[in-house]
Amino acid sequence: MTEDAALVGEIEALGERLSLARASIERRFIGQDRVVGLVLSALLCGGHALLIGLPGLGKTRLVDTLSTVMGLKGNRIQFTPDLMPADILGSEVLETAADGSRAFRFIEGPVFCQLLMADEINRASPRTQSALLQAMQEREVTIAGQHRPLGAPFHVLATQNPIEQEGTYPLPEAQLDRFLVQVDVDYPDRAAERDILLATTGVEEAQSEQVFTDAELLAAQTVLRRMPVGEAVLEMILDLVRACRPGEPEAGAQVGESVAWGPGPRAAQALMLTVRARALLDGRLAPSAEDVAAMARPVLSHRMALNFAARARGESLSGLIDNVAAQVTRVEAAA
Repeated sequence: MTEDAALVGEIEALGERLSLARASIERRFIGQDRVVGLVLSALLCGGHALLIGLPGLGKTRLVDTLSTVMGLKGNRIQFTPDLMPADILGSEVLETAADGSRAFRFIEGPVFCQLLMADEINRASPRTQSALLQAMQEREVTIAGQHRPLGAPFHVLATQNPIEQEGTYPLPEAQLDRFLVQVDVDYPDRAAERDILLATTGVEEAQSEQVFTDAELLAAQTVLRRMPVGEAVLEMILDLVRACRPGEPEAGAQVGESVAWGPGPRAAQALMLTVRARALLDGRLAPSAEDVAAMARPVLSHRMALNFAARARGESLSGLIDNVAAQVTRVEAAA
């Protein structure tokens, strides 16, 4: 069997396992197929996800279900203004042994896990938010001069309430850029909400089953990075990211007039990975232009911002990204 044929077999087998995982998740998290796909994409890419949605839409339930289905050790932190970095990372305590000797012992904080839910992350102070920066980027923390590695794999799924701004601290751009995707969790449609009522208000609820182990998820992340990406899709990703930066030759008039700052190279890296994940979840062997357009908003919306004039005109960042993505994919398809 050739190397290419072996890779095709691995991709197809992984796609079947992912279909089982998706079905298991959707037994408890109903009617949010797009959200499930984006969060699974983040895990497959080895990244983190920022979930933005109103209270009561099942964000906590989703993370709990993911922990079960993907076989990951999960922890949850409820962020509050008085939360301290040590409450996340852990701390050293002085202990006295039976012989009277004293020594420091490190007690791990909740960040030492594989799937961390940072609930209402913008309620914590900037000092506490920064405690996650090193963990999210380097998969380790430094405490008392010692580097302590985190679990493998390690993923952060953070939530934000988009309407509650009192007593919150907006995440700085440096930390937002650490999230692979931003996932907007909307209300379910009527049929899905009916299914939710029937599934969750009876005597027993449907339970999700484990489909992956942590080792299998790590192997899946390796398979995804081996997935081929065509030259046309690669150029489309570059064109899209560069077209969203004001001042670049690829940027159009709307971007130049409306965007305060654009996405950096990490956005292109994120697109390169997430288009593969979307194709894999759909059972395809390689990503297409449709995947680039579909992942543009989740990857770019938290990595760029409108200027004051554009906001005053009532322009939408998501609408601008959709317009640029449609233009880029249309031009590439014509070429």
